Amino acid sequence: MERATMRLRAVSGTPLDEPSVRETVESSARALAERMGVEIFGLVLDDESITIELGVDKLAGLGFMAELRRTTNAWYEGKYRDGPLWGTVRE
Repeated sequence: MERATMRLRAVSGTPLDEPSVRETVESSARALAERMGVEIFGLVLDDESITIELGVDKLAGLGFMAELRRTTNAWYEGKYRDGPLWGTVRE
């Protein structure tokens, strides 16, 4: 079985030091994996990033992370009127 290790890093600061943000990001990743039928072999969060080892190839891993980024960015921007959580700074 192939495995891919993927990471999302915050645009700035340490938003994952906030417990509610950290918990939402983790639960979103686990729920997405369950919906997609993807096994998580490792999940590590620190104050500015999430790193996940998935039981898929790199292309499928990119798709997984793109969806995680999309959903958690939308949640973060809506809740905190700030954002995005991941990606590049808006100009």
